[in-house]
Amino acid sequence: MQDARIAADALRDHVAAIFAAAGNPDAHARAIATHLVDSNLAGHESHGVIRVPLYLDWQAAGRVVPGRAGHVASDAGAGATIDGEFGYGQVVGETMVAEGAARAARHGASVLALRHAGHLGRIGGWAEMAAARGLVSLFFVNSPGRGGIQVAPAGGRERRLAPHPLALGVPREAGPPLVLDITTSVVPEGKVRVALNRGAELPEGAIVDSEGRPSRDPRAYYGPPAGALLPIAAHKGAGLCMMIDLLAGALTGGGCSDPRVDGKGNNMLAVFVAPDRMAGGEALRAEARDLATWMKSAAPLRAGDEILVPGELEARHRAERLAAGVPLDAETLRQVAAAAAARGVAPLAT
Repeated sequence: MQDARIAADALRDHVAAIFAAAGNPDAHARAIATHLVDSNLAGHESHGVIRVPLYLDWQAAGRVVPGRAGHVASDAGAGATIDGEFGYGQVVGETMVAEGAARAARHGASVLALRHAGHLGRIGGWAEMAAARGLVSLFFVNSPGRGGIQVAPAGGRERRLAPHPLALGVPREAGPPLVLDITTSVVPEGKVRVALNRGAELPEGAIVDSEGRPSRDPRAYYGPPAGALLPIAAHKGAGLCMMIDLLAGALTGGGCSDPRVDGKGNNMLAVFVAPDRMAGGEALRAEARDLATWMKSAAPLRAGDEILVPGELEARHRAERLAAGVPLDAETLRQVAAAAAARGVAPLAT
């Protein structure tokens, strides 16, 4: 099997068929596929269809449960706690955004604590969804227990925290929303997996091996013996990672990083703000437009380079890949094909 470009619609249909064949309701299978393929379209392969076999393994092990969309476990008006019941994160996340948007429309802002969700995928996707509703949004996500522990603290070589991500989204007057979507490690584990599949090296400063030596070989991370991801910005990133763990894990009741607990899925603290109830949506969108223009007007370090603002690169990837197809490496294609064949789904034409 060779590297190939696959039409987004065909890939989405194929992935949805796999999850439906695995026992997920059709609407849920479509939601899972849509979010995974959109991650590929946005250029974030680490959270795209490379995760199909991993998600199915989790489902077989009972770590994620098909057919569950989550429910409001406690209601505090502008605030609420949603229990995801370990349903697929792509399904539970849609429940969370809809609930948060409805409450922000009533109260001007809302804060939602989501616990016990399956893997929530690319967090920037939820910020994009909120921005499409005209909302400003903030998301803090953690992976509880010992399963997600992958990151060494600044100055350490042993894993202590998960690479907890955060995302912020702001709608603007024209073009895609401004969306900052980052993990608190130099690269997320998914990008290590992508590099492993492609036989590629990692960037400098992304991981250390089990002895604490810097490495660019993804195999040094997985071991055995296992290495560790490194935090962004040394102690600043490690501190941010720890605080996100508390916001997403402790406030939601879903738990923090803990080697004594076999945690599952993700927890998320989400904030939604309706700008029309503040200074005004029109003012916000105009300021976002002007600030982005001001940022992009800076002279580049190197001639020919371009200043990009948050969300711009993802929008360009999406436009190019919708036109030319989603690029997938041969190993990822093989893994998805094996998952399809095991469930009696017809092969994907490449």
